[in-house]
Amino acid sequence: MSSVTLTKSKRTVSVKYRTLATFTAIAAAVALPQIFHVLGALSGLGTGLGETFLPMHLPIILVGLLAGSFAGCASGIVAPLVSFALTSMPTETMLPVMMVELAAYGLAAGLLSDIKLPCIVKVLAIQLSGRIIRAIAVLIAVNFFDSPIAVKTIWMSSVTGIFGIILQLILIPLIMYRILGITNGKSK
Repeated sequence: MSSVTLTKSKRTVSVKYRTLATFTAIAAAVALPQIFHVLGALSGLGTGLGETFLPMHLPIILVGLLAGSFAGCASGIVAPLVSFALTSMPTETMLPVMMVELAAYGLAAGLLSDIKLPCIVKVLAIQLSGRIIRAIAVLIAVNFFDSPIAVKTIWMSSVTGIFGIILQLILIPLIMYRILGITNGKSK
């Protein structure tokens, strides 16, 4: 029996499924950036690949869409903390901003998960909300906490991450179709 089922109006997801999805998302959000950093080092591009392809965002958005807003938000908060503890990335100055941004992605994904919209529209709305929350977090850090984060970070992170944003727009709908199609017994 599947732990994710669709009813006429809403999906029901078991606690066991949500818990497993949350831990999987956290692990993926820690592991994926490391893979991109290794590939960047091997190709001579350095850590720029991680900043370009936004690998932490993908599992957080997916867990929100699949397991709900609590799983998405919790994963978004915990994943950067675990990553920082294990790898010192993100940097100490960016850690709070990443926690707020990823929590926003996970929360928005969960809130949109049961709304009848094409998945690509949901992903666009999630990305927009995450970027707005990131901008607000950077502005608060700069203005109220005298953070060394430059305000240009807001614009540069969007420009640098455009390939990651496009990748999310392609991969997330495909993954969602594949997971929900298999889970609900639909043919591929």
